[in-house]
Amino acid sequence: MANVYDTAKYILEKSGPMSTMKLQKLCYYSQAWSLVWDEAPLFPEDFHAWANGPVCAELFRETQGKYSVGASDEPDGEGNLTDEQKDTIDKVLAHYGKRDAQWLSQLTHMEDPWVQARAGVPAGVGSNNIISKESMAMYYGGL
Repeated sequence: MANVYDTAKYILEKSGPMSTMKLQKLCYYSQAWSLVWDEAPLFPEDFHAWANGPVCAELFRETQGKYSVGASDEPDGEGNLTDEQKDTIDKVLAHYGKRDAQWLSQLTHMEDPWVQARAGVPAGVGSNNIISKESMAMYYGGL
């Protein structure tokens, strides 16, 4: 199975360098739409409902301290993305890729998976609550 680094590296190879925040959101939407269109996760890692939107902790640790990253900054993954998974990511990039990190973050703040995972957490306060893959599949599948 592919991991979050495979997805991140593929996104960066296709789109070029970007902020770590934007990369997080594009990985999130790639995971969400894979759960809907492919009926399977792209990778096993979870997203947490952080104050600025969904964040994959493993990817965050890899890019921590960097504002912008490129494909060469990502560890080599297993290269396990299938053609179907690449097609899903390509569709996500076509729809969300032109948006900036702040726009993507604000969008996640209006969507149920992040909102529900942050239930009871004051705005701006950190949280390690997991955004479940089930909530992502249900919400985005209903759009």
